Amino acid sequence: MPNVSLLKSLARKDSATVRMFIDDMPVDVPTDMNVAAALLFCGVTACRTTPVTGSERAPFCMMGVCFDCLVEIDGVPNRQGCMTPVREGMRVRRMDGARSVA
Repeated sequence: MPNVSLLKSLARKDSATVRMFIDDMPVDVPTDMNVAAALLFCGVTACRTTPVTGSERAPFCMMGVCFDCLVEIDGVPNRQGCMTPVREGMRVRRMDGARSVA
């Protein structure tokens, strides 16, 4: 089953963006997004893989409950992407398998 986002961007009054890096790829995203929304905005549908089965996980609840949006942000693993606002120069990496506790 293809993993196609059902989210669509609303028209914005403000077109301000920040440049961040997803897996070392520069992307420009609206300033009012969180990291999980920015990943989906850029077409990244998997934030991490599970340590048990290796299956891909994507943001699910977008309100800090499910922890499926865990990513590495600026070298710190296990950060909730949906609870972290984007900012200029931020570096985000998808996580594969288990990580150490930061």
